[in-house]
Amino acid sequence: MCTLEKRGKIFFLTLTGDGADEHRLNPTLIASIRSALSEVKSQSTRGTALITVAKGKFFSNGLDIAWAKSASGGSLSEAVNLLRHMVNLFKDVVADLISLPMPTIAAVTGHAAAAGMLLAMSHDYVLMRRDRGVLYMSEVDIGMTLPDYFTAAIRSKVAMPEVRRDVLLRGVKFKADDAVVKGLIDSAHDNGEKAVEAAVRLGEELTKRKWDGEVYCEIRKSLYPELIGVLGLNARAVVKARM
Repeated sequence: MCTLEKRGKIFFLTLTGDGADEHRLNPTLIASIRSALSEVKSQSTRGTALITVAKGKFFSNGLDIAWAKSASGGSLSEAVNLLRHMVNLFKDVVADLISLPMPTIAAVTGHAAAAGMLLAMSHDYVLMRRDRGVLYMSEVDIGMTLPDYFTAAIRSKVAMPEVRRDVLLRGVKFKADDAVVKGLIDSAHDNGEKAVEAAVRLGEELTKRKWDGEVYCEIRKSLYPELIGVLGLNARAVVKARM
């Protein structure tokens, strides 16, 4: 599950659980995240920002394949159907983040794998601890092709072709310092606490700009035409300047 709180102009979305919780993205967690993001959107004002964090060893270890197997009653075809269902549900989370009317920051304080990596990279900024955790697209290793919006997001967010290759075709596990060099994240920090502190500093810096959220959102969407097309979003012109 997740919690939502607001401190000043910053919303904090926290994936909760004990230290062993992998924050696997099953229908329950996905619904909880979407509910929180809906509340953030409804409460947004000029100059707000979102920081997403997670408790424990993992930021998120991806879609909950174990849930799909257990809920399938032993039917392989049903497990596949349930996995596809989660893929479709998670697509809406990515769309929610891309269309959120404020700057977004992911403080990655643990492993972020597969859909968990995409969850982080769906934010505008990604900050990560260097002492623990990796970014890892595991699909090539586990034998699973990627949904279209996964590959569109990687093409949109990762500038260097050789890095996209290493992410998707080599299954490289990127630690924080290497992820900075490869352009996957914005900064690396000594531990989880320092990563969150840096995210808060960045959030406070961004909120001081007092940007109009609708304008900010539309500019963001215009950066990623392929991704918003796959997500079923539309970019539109917004003019709120003093003429």
